[in-house]
Order: sequence, then structure tokens, then C-alpha cells
Amino acid sequence: MDYDDVCVLVPTLNESETIGPVVESFAAEGFDDILVIDGGSTDGTQSIAEERGARVVQQRGSKGKGQALQEGFELTDAPVVLMLDGDETYRAEDAAAMLEPIFEGRADHVIGDRFADMEDGAMTRLNQFGNGVINRAFSVIHGRDYRDILSGYRALTRETIDRISLTEDYFGIETEMAVECVKHNVRTEVVPIRYLARPDDSETNLRPVRDGADIILTLYKMAKTNNPLFYFGSVGAVSLVVGLVLGSYVAVEWITANTSHEVLAFLGGLAIIFGVQLLMFGVLSDMIVTVNREQTRQLEDLTQRLGGERARGAAPTDESERADAGDGGAGDRPEGSPPGQGASAPERRG
Repeated sequence: MDYDDVCVLVPTLNESETIGPVVESFAAEGFDDILVIDGGSTDGTQSIAEERGARVVQQRGSKGKGQALQEGFELTDAPVVLMLDGDETYRAEDAAAMLEPIFEGRADHVIGDRFADMEDGAMTRLNQFGNGVINRAFSVIHGRDYRDILSGYRALTRETIDRISLTEDYFGIETEMAVECVKHNVRTEVVPIRYLARPDDSETNLRPVRDGADIILTLYKMAKTNNPLFYFGSVGAVSLVVGLVLGSYVAVEWITANTSHEVLAFLGGLAIIFGVQLLMFGVLSDMIVTVNREQTRQLEDLTQRLGGERARGAAPTDESERADAGDGGAGDRPEGSPPGQGASAPERRG
């Protein structure tokens, strides 16, 4: 498998214990283009990566992983980008399996499934629980089962990178990437990989509670444009339930104790109205998004067909131009003259 068209993109922050082996392992597999985006490490990560042969770029913006990946996508023009973390949890030996669906034309976005073969101790029970909740929520909200949307081991084509829009600066980048691929109907394939435990000497930059909350918030925010029925409907349903509970309490109190609760009744009524309006707005928004998605798909299909027709039309033109060039101005030769002998050739004399 030829890796000349592949850029290995590695975001880092204080990964001095692991970045060296990571760069060496991918270089040993035949990858020459290894790009490290460093978020300002103070432990010598940059110098170690450079010594091992990687191209190192200092991150311009925040120290977040998402922002580092966005910078990396801008800095490389490689047809395929293979991204992974610099903590030595992803194996270079799995790179061939990650790139195979793209090289064979089956996919434009590949996710490495960590849960397919996870080493003992590679992930805490809290992280496994959180990953499971987020994966199930993604499946329900966005209608695709990618099995491991938080995996940091991914492969993308340049076309996919140009199509999707990424704005998340921190650990919500993988979630945003998965949602964008669903939104733009990018062909995605999930492949099993071996997920290793971090070396004992290295420290993780992940904060489970804080970063988990950020990921969940990202997942919910992106439902606004991909599944507005869930985005607005979930809040509307909660508001409607609260309103019904308050209304039921006011009604029971009025019937059983002849006690009125004007304020609670007013609030309950507002909650019911607000909930119904949000549900209606969610349904209408979902209809609009569905129509827009279908129109976008039709435009993309039309663009592909027109591109194919232009390519086919250009082929005969090129062939005819080559044929004309090969004639070498045959019309200028005198009748009976052999090819290559022009009319202006001097007459031979005995």
C-alpha cells in the first residue's frame, strides 16, 4: 500500500513520553509525511518529534485539540489525512486497515472502533459508561450507529475535509466531525482497531466530567441543524410535562380542598403553551431540513453527472488534437511526396 498521498496528523500537548515512539512507528510503516501540531508543550515534545523526523508546527490559537486539528487540515494539502492522538494508544499497525476503505473507494471517512479490541486498563469504567451514553445518544439523535464517535483515530479524504465545517476547539471535535459527516451524507465506515493503555509515565489531558459535558453540549447543539425535531421537541416536551403537572396539581387542589393557586395555574398554562409551540416549531423545522437535505443531495448528484460528462467529452477532443498534431501538416506536401518531405524541399540535381 502506497502512503505517498497520506498525511499523518498528530495534535499534541506535553506528550514527551509518547510522541517519539508514535512518530517512529508510523515512519517504520512507510509514512513520510507526519505533521505534529503542538499546543505549546513545555516538556520537550516538539524537539523530540522533530528529532524523530516529524514536521512540527506551533499551534496559533487555543491549546484545544479541535483547534489543533483544524490548523493541521489547513496546513496540509494531502489527498488523505490520517489523524490520531499522540499518547501511544493507537497503533501504526492498524493504519492499513484504516486507509483501506478509502483507497478502495468504499468510504471517504473512516472511524477506528476502540471497543472492538480494547486493552485492559485502556479506559476507566467512568469513561466507558460516558462513551456508551454518548454513542447511544448520537444514534438516537442523528440516526447513524458509528459505534465509537469519540475515537481519535480517523481517516478522511481531502474532499470530505473541504465539505464539512468544523468550529469546536476542544474535545468536542470528534462529535462535531461525526455529525457533519451525517449532515453532508459522507460515506463513513467503521473498522476495528486495537486500543492500548497509556504508558504509566504519561498523563492524560482529558478531564472526564468537564470534557464529557462539553461533548454532550456539542452533540445537543448540532442537533439544531441536523435534527431540529429533537432539538426543539425535547425542550418542548419537558415544558409541556411541567405545565401538565402544575395544572393537574392546581385542579386536584381546587376539587379536593377548594383551594385556588392562581400563580401556579398561570405558570402551568404558560409552560403548556410554550411546550406546544416548541413542538410545532420542531416539526416545521424538521420538514424544512428534510427538503433542504434532499435538494442538496440532488444538486450534488447533478454536479457529479455533469463532471463525468465533461470528462468524457474532453477525451475525444484530446485524441483529435493529438491526431492533427501527428499529421504534421500533411496537406502542405506535394502530391506523391512521402511523409516528412515538404513542398519547399530543395530539388536534388544529378
